[in-house]
Amino acid sequence: MALPTAIKLFEMAPRDGLQNEPGTLVPTATKIELIERLANAGLTHIEAASFVSPKWVPQMGDASEVMHGIARKPGVVYSALTPNLKGLEGALAAGVEEVAVFGAASEAFSQKNINCSIAESLARFEPVLVRANEAGVRVRGYVSCVLGCPYEGDISPQKVAEVAKALYEMGCYEISLGDTIGVGTPLAAKRMIETARQQVPIEHLAAHFHDTYGMALANLYAVMEEGVGVIDAATAGLGGCPYAKGASGNVATEDVLYLLEGLGINTGIDLQAVIDTGVWITQQLGRKPSSKVALAKGTGTQ
Repeated sequence: MALPTAIKLFEMAPRDGLQNEPGTLVPTATKIELIERLANAGLTHIEAASFVSPKWVPQMGDASEVMHGIARKPGVVYSALTPNLKGLEGALAAGVEEVAVFGAASEAFSQKNINCSIAESLARFEPVLVRANEAGVRVRGYVSCVLGCPYEGDISPQKVAEVAKALYEMGCYEISLGDTIGVGTPLAAKRMIETARQQVPIEHLAAHFHDTYGMALANLYAVMEEGVGVIDAATAGLGGCPYAKGASGNVATEDVLYLLEGLGINTGIDLQAVIDTGVWITQQLGRKPSSKVALAKGTGTQ
């Protein structure tokens, strides 16, 4: 199959990138500035916050303040993670226009991550989907561990397809398939997508790949060849999985943009502005970007 002529990038840095940040809490003003910089760089889909219990994810405890504090740019969708009805109500009160729920293709990971089975997690999402539909808010679904699990090892593509199908039939408009621990390789990624697309139309599937083994870009190219047109990425390669030893961050938005530009696929996103934003946010966090492109090209004005 030919590569897509257009790719939608879904920016994850403000939520998936920062939620597991160790040490002190990232200031609310810093999160707001990060989101606004990303929007100004041309990103049109930004997951900005997570309405979860601060007890479990303290970095996301200011979700409402963040959502209320953003100077919203026309044409940009600012979404939030909402694992349950309480989280959804908080997101609706904060004016969130799109929310997300997250499941897993691994029973062991589901138990470790959200303390319930896959079936129980799907049942919990049903009232969230109903309420979101009543409020006119779209829901995105995430499936974790689609190419491997820290507890179970290899994951069957059929299992991934089953969970993706359940979320799609429940009403999720898009299903993001996540290589949470970054162990996937291109052939495994292709086979996973080939199986998933038999249950969910390819235009409703997204790729969310971590770069633990340096395979994320290769895997993305592989699934783009299968017709995937939506990619999740995080500026500066921020993020990781607290339940997976050694799992590094999301694939860097800068590196994905460089790949897409080299393929002649226009995204409307300013690569240098994203590089500058990645350098800026990692300076706030006291480290360097994980993006190879950012390290190679350097920064302009921050």
